[in-house]
Amino acid sequence: MFEDLNPLLHSQLRLAIISYLISNGKSDFNELKEVTKATSGNISVQLKKLEQEKYISITKGFRNNYQHTSVEVTKEGIDAFEEYVKAIGQYIKK
Repeated sequence: MFEDLNPLLHSQLRLAIISYLISNGKSDFNELKEVTKATSGNISVQLKKLEQEKYISITKGFRNNYQHTSVEVTKEGIDAFEEYVKAIGQYIKK
């Protein structure tokens, strides 16, 4: 029948973040904020949720004396995204 959809990725913002990272490999906080049109607080919360599941890795540092947050999709994130897309495909075919 139908596979359950991954509730973590079924959120519009988290799905947008993972989709963008799948396409680009990595990004930074400001770029994700701009692309998704989300607030800093919302992006921050969603990144933490994705990081807790090990779907992304977050590296904080400095660039030109400014804080810089780099975000990269992990193997687990890629696998979860592929499973999600496969599950969605079942709904579309029916």
